[in-house]
Amino acid sequence: MGKTKTQFVGESLDETKQKSKKPKKKEKVHLSGQKGGERVKLMEGNILTKPASTSLDTGASARQGKPKVRGKKYIEAKRKVDSTKVYPLKDAITLAKETSTSKFDGTMELHLVTRKSGLAASVELPHSSGKTRKVEIADEQTIKKLESGKVDFDVLLATPDMMPRLVPHARLLGPRGLMPNPKNGTIIKTKKDAEKFNADKVTIKTEKSAPVVHTVVGKVSMKEGDLLENIESILNVIGKKQVLKAYLTTSMGPSVKVSVE
Repeated sequence: MGKTKTQFVGESLDETKQKSKKPKKKEKVHLSGQKGGERVKLMEGNILTKPASTSLDTGASARQGKPKVRGKKYIEAKRKVDSTKVYPLKDAITLAKETSTSKFDGTMELHLVTRKSGLAASVELPHSSGKTRKVEIADEQTIKKLESGKVDFDVLLATPDMMPRLVPHARLLGPRGLMPNPKNGTIIKTKKDAEKFNADKVTIKTEKSAPVVHTVVGKVSMKEGDLLENIESILNVIGKKQVLKAYLTTSMGPSVKVSVE
């Protein structure tokens, strides 16, 4: 058993303390987390405490980001759009053109929220979208670029004899919608057939992680009738019943909610 201190009747507490021959040892305590069983001595009258603030601010406020500051032109353009209103397609095109704030010829974009993912279809636009698309015919140079992970084209055409060479790169081409296939007309019999390929034939597909579609339908400078026909072609190939929400926007303009009925 450990030693005990005894106070005799009639002695004061101070007298009892003075009879103790051995000085009181300083307490030692083991702190969890110390390496190799290191011990920290507690000095008399001192208390080991944690710092006043143990929270680590590693940029949480920075991750939230600063609010995006819009320019005066954009704010004025935004006021012309009623965010609670769903505009008929023809009126939406007019409004999107009117509220475009770019000094250059901006791009007109269509954004859709669909009922399900996995939708994919090819459509040949009646009028050029105005977007320059680089078309490449698969050859040995293409294979070398793919081996290095480089993709610098918008459309890839291939003859049947080149398809086996492209299969190992399906993971690179597939998610980008660049793998040649008969449905979108990107498999050609001979290289001369590439001259017949229409670069305005676009593939419309939902994103891999969400049932949404983003596609270019033309330029702001195009006639409203031409833009209307391009958009109608895209909606028809997807199926209007599959569309839950639709928005039109330009490169530097506010979005306009569209009725597809």
